[in-house]
Order: sequence, then structure tokens, then C-alpha cells
Amino acid sequence: MINKLLNWLDESTCNFMAVKVMERELKARGFVELKQNQAWKIMPDSKYYIKKNESAVFAVVTGTGAVEENGIRIISAHSDSPCFKLKPNCEIYGDGGVVSLNVEKYGGGILYTWFDRPLSISGRVYTRGEDALHPVCHVVDLKRPVATIPHLAIHFNRAVNEGNPLSVQKDMKPVVGYFSEEQIRVFRQNGGVIKSVVAEALGIQPSDIINYELNLYPFEKAGLVGVNNEYFQSARIDDLSMAFAGLEALLEECDNKNTATRILAIFDNEETGSGTKQGAASPVLRDIIERLCADLSESREAVYRAIANSFMISADDAHAWHPNYNEKYDPTNHPVIGGGPVIKINANCKYMTDAEGASVFRELCEKAGVKCQYFVNHSDVLGGSTLGNISSAQLDLRGVDMGNAIWAMHSAKETAGVSDHLDTVKVFRTFYKQV
Repeated sequence: MINKLLNWLDESTCNFMAVKVMERELKARGFVELKQNQAWKIMPDSKYYIKKNESAVFAVVTGTGAVEENGIRIISAHSDSPCFKLKPNCEIYGDGGVVSLNVEKYGGGILYTWFDRPLSISGRVYTRGEDALHPVCHVVDLKRPVATIPHLAIHFNRAVNEGNPLSVQKDMKPVVGYFSEEQIRVFRQNGGVIKSVVAEALGIQPSDIINYELNLYPFEKAGLVGVNNEYFQSARIDDLSMAFAGLEALLEECDNKNTATRILAIFDNEETGSGTKQGAASPVLRDIIERLCADLSESREAVYRAIANSFMISADDAHAWHPNYNEKYDPTNHPVIGGGPVIKINANCKYMTDAEGASVFRELCEKAGVKCQYFVNHSDVLGGSTLGNISSAQLDLRGVDMGNAIWAMHSAKETAGVSDHLDTVKVFRTFYKQV
């Protein structure tokens, strides 16, 4: 299972690629795509999926029982991770033919971890369609190192190891190469280096590309580390490890009958507040549930009763206790890597967890034979929010926020525990089982 996870992480170099990977796995298990702009005819005991913006995906296994009585079991996670996105007209032409890129920071990444790494580019581009309102999407991954962000030598900044504030606009510009004057002239004619390289990868002309959403990603592969291979390291562990744990559990249980309907909801843009049409703050999941209930029940109150009988596990990774920074953590609620899934609690309601939701999740862990832990912020440190409480603004759901304990959250390379991932899949399978 861990090797499968590592391969999925390597393929999922951006939110669009992650959804493409999930769609492939869902199709292979017989899930049928539903499109929001078409009529649906939902049947009991059937498998469907819905994509939103090519960057969010919602997999549904309808139950054998009445949806208003048996409710919906939802696991949610997100497809996006902090990165650098390329701006339009991103090429900056410098001395000696050196070309660097004008980028914008997406989310809250640890900037230093991006220096001096081989970087590649993935995302999506749009070409002309049948009419102006319907351009054609192409998901692309160059799958080779085409850029690096070179650090300034210590000789020019002797205080670099004493703390060095970074400017994204100045310090984080990736370099893609140096070219002759003739090469640069051709690139300019074709809309720039990036359009030329991406068009070549897609087998189209640079002039075909109307617009793009492209990001940089670390090219190194995911792998195991530790004397006993107890850790795995990769880019984008937050939150693709949780997304893939949910996918693994759903694929394992989707052909086992259950009176309850089951949903895996993979939102986008959590790292920037979820406030998009494909984010957890949007009505997309509620719209899907309303349409399911409309087909699966004749009751006018079905959707309200179904939601009241439902439960959400909001899965987003947690902060692991760090042996070098003990003072940063709560003295009695700091989860460790290898200690099992983590229930996340915040007195100011940054998470959806309450005593009821935490009790449900602890019972699921017990049934799965898995240990669980708690994360609460140090009382002098403000914490962030995640999918659960944001979803609650759209859906009156019971639920819990949880995740696995990881190191270096939002680094270009994060670290997590192998046993924690395996245990989380067990808990998710238990949640999706008929219990």
C-alpha cells in the first residue's frame, strides 16, 4: 500500500494531476462520471463521481437503504498544496541570455526549502473550443527538471544563517536556462519559453494556447527514510496523503454493500481559504447531496434528514511533535509520528471537532484496532482552520477534524509515518463499512 501511495504522490504534481490520478482509479473500479450541466438519474447501490474545475472530485457510492434514514458518510480532504504559480507573460530575460520566471506564491510554503532543487512544471492550459464560452482543457506535466531557484552564495550574505527575510518577487525567481539571441527571438515570437515548452509536451502549437495555470513542483521522487523505513518523505503529503487514504479506503469498500451512502469529497484551494467554486466554502458538496436525495427519495424532507443523519471526517494532516522544538507544542496534547491518527481540537472552533465528533472517531479507531492521539495548539499560538468548520457553513453536519502527524508541514519535502498511513486507511475503511 505504501508503494502505491508513493507512486500516487509522484504522479500528483499539482491539484489537476491529483484529480486526474483519482479519476483514473475510480474509472478502473466502475465509477461513472456525472456532469453538473447534465441530467442525473441516480440509482441505489451504484458508483458515481463528479469533477469540479478539473481540480476537485467527489466520489459517491449510493447505499442500499433510504438515504434519509441511513445518512451519508463523508471523508473530505483537499487536492492543493503550497507551491509557486507562474504569472502570465512570466519570462524575464537577463544578461547572457539567462531566462528566469516571474512567479507568485500559492499558499503558505516554507520558502527556503525550494532553493537549489530540480523543479518541473505541471498544471493545465486552455486551447480554443467550439465557441468562446467552451475552451478545451489540457492537463500537462513536463515530467523533467526544467528549472531551479539558485540561492545567493554565503560570500555575499554572511548573515544568511542568522535569518534572512525573503522576497518572493526578488529572491524566488526560478531560472530555466540560457539561450542565444536567435533562440530568444523565436521564443518571443511564440509567446515565450513556457508556452513553447508546454506546447511541445502537448503536441500542439504555442499559438494554440489561450491561457494557462501552471505551477512549479520539486522533481525528486517520494521515498522511505529511517533505519527501519518508518518514515516516508514527499512533496505534497499535506494533504494528498489524506486524500489518497480516503481513496484507498473507498476503493477497498465500494463493492461491499452498505445501507448508507458514502462520499469521498476532495476539495481544492484549502491552502488559500477554500473560497472558490471548488472549495469547501462553496455549495458544491451540498448541491451534489441535494441532487442525490432528489433521485433516491420521494420525500421533500429527504435532504434535511439525510444531512442530519450524516457524519463527516475532515482529513487534513496535523503537526507532529518535533524533538528539536519541544517548547512549540502543547505539553499534554502533542501527537508523535507513529502514534496513530490525530483528533484535532480547538477551543475557538477552528476545527469542527466537538466532544461528540471526537467520541465517534475514537470508537471508529477502537473498532479498527488502531491507536489515536490528540492535537491541541500551544495556548500562546494561534492555529489555522481546515475543511471541517468551513464545510459546516454549508452543511449542518456532525463531524471531526483529524489527520496524521507530519514534520515540516508546507515544506517542499514533508515527512510522515508509514504506520500512521496504514492505520488511517483501516479507520477510514471501518467508517465506510456497514457497522
